[in-house]
Amino acid sequence: MLLCITLGLLVHLVFFASIFDIYFTSPLVHGMTPQSTPLPPPAKRLVLFVADGLRADKLYELDEDGNSRAPFVRNVIMNEGSWGISHTRVPTESRPGHVAMIAGFYEDVSAVAKGWKENPVEFDSLLNETRYTWSWGSPDILTMFAKGVLGNHIFTHSYDASSEDFGAHDVTKLDTWVFDHVKEFFHAARNNQSLFSKVNEDKIVFFLHLLGIDTNGHAHRPSSREYSDNIKLVDKEVKEIESTVKNFYGNDGKTAFIFTADHGMTDWGSHGAGHPLETCTPFIAWGAGIRLPQKVSAQKFDDSYLQEWKLENWKRQDINQADVAPLMAALIGVPFPLNSVGIIPVDILNTSDHFKAESMFTNAVQILEQFKVKMTQKKEATLSFLFTPFKSLSDTKQANILRKARYYIKQKKYDEANPSRLLPCTFVATGVFVTFFLLIQACPWTYYIYCLLPLPIWYAVLQEIPVIQGFVTLLSTYPPRRLLGNLLLFILGVEVLVLSFFYRYMLTAGLVAFAAWPFITPLWTRAKSISLSWIFFCLLLAVFPLMPVVGRKPDIFLVVGAGLLVLLLSLFVVTSVIKRKDSFINEELVLHLLQMLGTVFSMCIVYGTHNSLLKKQGLPLLNQIASWVILASSFVVPLLSPAVVFDRLFSILLSSMSTYLLLSTGYEALFPLVLSCLMFIWIHMEQETLQQSASCKQKVSAIQFTCNSDVAQCRDLYLDDIRRAFFLVFFLVTAFFGTGNIASVNSFDPSSVYCFLTVFSPFKMGALIMWKILIPFVLVMCAFEAVQLTTQLSSKSLFLMVINISDIMALHFFFLIKDYGSWLDIGTSISHYVIVMSMTIFMVFLNCLAQMLTTKKLSLCGRPKTHVI
Repeated sequence: MLLCITLGLLVHLVFFASIFDIYFTSPLVHGMTPQSTPLPPPAKRLVLFVADGLRADKLYELDEDGNSRAPFVRNVIMNEGSWGISHTRVPTESRPGHVAMIAGFYEDVSAVAKGWKENPVEFDSLLNETRYTWSWGSPDILTMFAKGVLGNHIFTHSYDASSEDFGAHDVTKLDTWVFDHVKEFFHAARNNQSLFSKVNEDKIVFFLHLLGIDTNGHAHRPSSREYSDNIKLVDKEVKEIESTVKNFYGNDGKTAFIFTADHGMTDWGSHGAGHPLETCTPFIAWGAGIRLPQKVSAQKFDDSYLQEWKLENWKRQDINQADVAPLMAALIGVPFPLNSVGIIPVDILNTSDHFKAESMFTNAVQILEQFKVKMTQKKEATLSFLFTPFKSLSDTKQANILRKARYYIKQKKYDEANPSRLLPCTFVATGVFVTFFLLIQACPWTYYIYCLLPLPIWYAVLQEIPVIQGFVTLLSTYPPRRLLGNLLLFILGVEVLVLSFFYRYMLTAGLVAFAAWPFITPLWTRAKSISLSWIFFCLLLAVFPLMPVVGRKPDIFLVVGAGLLVLLLSLFVVTSVIKRKDSFINEELVLHLLQMLGTVFSMCIVYGTHNSLLKKQGLPLLNQIASWVILASSFVVPLLSPAVVFDRLFSILLSSMSTYLLLSTGYEALFPLVLSCLMFIWIHMEQETLQQSASCKQKVSAIQFTCNSDVAQCRDLYLDDIRRAFFLVFFLVTAFFGTGNIASVNSFDPSSVYCFLTVFSPFKMGALIMWKILIPFVLVMCAFEAVQLTTQLSSKSLFLMVINISDIMALHFFFLIKDYGSWLDIGTSISHYVIVMSMTIFMVFLNCLAQMLTTKKLSLCGRPKTHVI
């Protein structure tokens, strides 16, 4: 028995120790040959500022007064250099962050097992390769790059570790200590001949590590005044250091400056994980060898940072944190750190194309050297019959790639020296073959378009192979039965949408099916009251496609009744506003009351105009003027409301309903009201689908349209996102055919514009009818803006899914186009196809309009106030 227990303990100890041998062994290799760019570098020296714990948003954003916390840095962005976000990796700690920036590789986990000592693993760094390096800052950071370095060329100046006190009265002294000592250093260099000669050499780095911001963030949180004031102080001192350095070197234009951070910080003052607030750090570079700011009209990023920071017009150059090391090495002409995996961001360089190509070539050779050493070590430690070489980088292929790159550089074909040309060459060859094939058959020129257009499309698809592979991997994680069931539901849903173009009652069938959604999900048990509301409004909206096309029998009493329901709903909202406000009179309440008054005016105008026309007295001038004023105000009034989701959406509804009532003649006046109620419930339903995730339990009433940071977190797609995209398309189609047929404008009653004009004017009347048609679409898109916020759904991903759904529908209508029969049949088949094909463009327009209505904020006096519940 004792022997069994002993053996059991031994086995468990072996398994426990094995994880350190397997997972916590350094992957770094040694024995590579240093590689440096052979051309003269653009800079003789580099100043590196690292603001420990500085978040990108806190540096770039404007404060509540619209001013920058870092005016000098912002001036650099706009007038002197390049900027962007440096994306870090986990763990977001000081040591791995600095290793990534200065050594060019991401800290391996073996450092954890060795206690994060000064140098737990031997590695090369940029500072090793410099002629001289002077550094100031925390002893924890500086010593890890100086201890054990051969030679006497790295000089460190650090304060005592006891100064790093979170409870200190003023921790900005950690940064002022650094700045003061740097200024004293340059002052002393003027009077010390030996030091003066050293600092005037080339290949020099000045490294300033600034710990105050990180310490203030831990002690007071990043939202604190202390954190913001520390940023202001650092910005002011960086400006002074730049001036000191430039004056010392006589403005010779040979100094490069880089300002960045090792990691960010969460709102609650921690770091170490992978939240974007921790992994998004600022990166600003200026001076010798750095490209000047580039003005652009549009930039493609999946986040909303540019709009939030008011930097849309200055080109943003994002990098990975490890890319900083090869960039600095190229700027001052030192060998790339041996273990670096960073890729030099050549778009940031303001150098010749020759220098850029040589730098990229050197970068590639330096990374290839690591591969060779690793392969050699693996081969030596593996039996020959078990060793399988990496075929994509065989010795022959390595030599061919390098030889071609070197040849292109010699021929001054710098663009060809780096990317692989196999894929584009293949498509070009295919295009030439297709063209020749069509040419010998004397085909019409349109055939060339039809046959050649798929080539660039498939080229773009193959460029996104990793995305496709990720999607396939995602689908493979779902049980086959569930995946098949969802696929069948999707196909059925698309067929219902197609049939709804011919039979409006198919929309009724779809809405009835939507009503059953809570019963097949946990929503029924988790949110019964919301689920009941969803069922009720789905069934209520399902009535409208069964009604006859509007414009046949005007019924003004139904229009007035719709107005009364709007007022009743408004009373509930006003009551809730009064309850949650400290004072009875406030800006939000006044705005709601004014919009209610506008609804009352619309009801009176509709009723009065109808009676006047019945009496053959024409359109009263006062009614006509008031109608146009209400229409014009409907574009502006919602922008005065708070940006809180439901407050803004309700304001949009009130303004839209005031206009819609003026353009209604019967039951259709109820349609946007019922549709909006369903949209409000939909937002709540989608929020409830995410309640199982702790990170998504933000109250809908607290979400603001102006706070788009959550949407910027580009999460992976789920199957539910396909359902959300389908819901959007379905509701848009419902808006198409809910009360009429947009494919045939004559299904809308022209008498609906009589509150605005009665004299025949086809362009004005057509524009008014089109605006009436557009209102339900706007309400749906504005609601979906809120759905994107609550579910953190990327608008780009949504757009791609909607394109896919509309393209599938378009294929149906493509084969249903008729070239025979009556003009009505032919025209209808064409109009259906055009509508679906135009859905993508229509979506872009609606999305822009919805974003303007939901995110813009106007104020009648003074700056806009932030409304928080």
